[in-house]
Amino acid sequence: MTPEQRRVFDGIVTGRRGELVGPLRAALHNPELAERWSKLGETLRYCTRLPPRLSELAVLVTARVWNSELEWTIHRRAAEAAGLEADIIDAIRDGKAPRLIKEEDREVYRFAADMLTTGTVSDRVYEAVLARWDEAGTVELTALVGYYCMVALTLNVHRIPLPASIRPDLLGGGTPPDGLSPIPQLVDA
Repeated sequence: MTPEQRRVFDGIVTGRRGELVGPLRAALHNPELAERWSKLGETLRYCTRLPPRLSELAVLVTARVWNSELEWTIHRRAAEAAGLEADIIDAIRDGKAPRLIKEEDREVYRFAADMLTTGTVSDRVYEAVLARWDEAGTVELTALVGYYCMVALTLNVHRIPLPASIRPDLLGGGTPPDGLSPIPQLVDA
């Protein structure tokens, strides 16, 4: 590593992340990019109005669409730790509409699903998230989904593998399918 890469690497591994896993491995080729990327990721993951359970729900939907094994597997563990139920996680992994009881879960799922399938969100979906999380929270959710799209693409394009100690969960170690995976729409209760 160059001295600048070493400085950024050390800042990442001694910070909140504790390790350099995932897309920052690729981004470290440009230390300034890696440093800014890391700060943006920490902000979106740890410093928004959304509780971790909802943030991780949005990340899992994003990882599933892009078939990103590393993103999925790491965030599955984070989602479980944040209290997202295993049946919801498994349904998303399996390409099925999850059974979401909590309205806030339904709102976040629909927001992420709309963004990822149409590039925008419907007025109804937008208004629901806006009413619950206000303008700043709505911007944060949008940025979170967009950020994890960038993460997934970087992981996929640069073929960054899971650490050897982690068993794959999304694709079982298989080859990702060509293209994006569809997101099932929720059925209104």
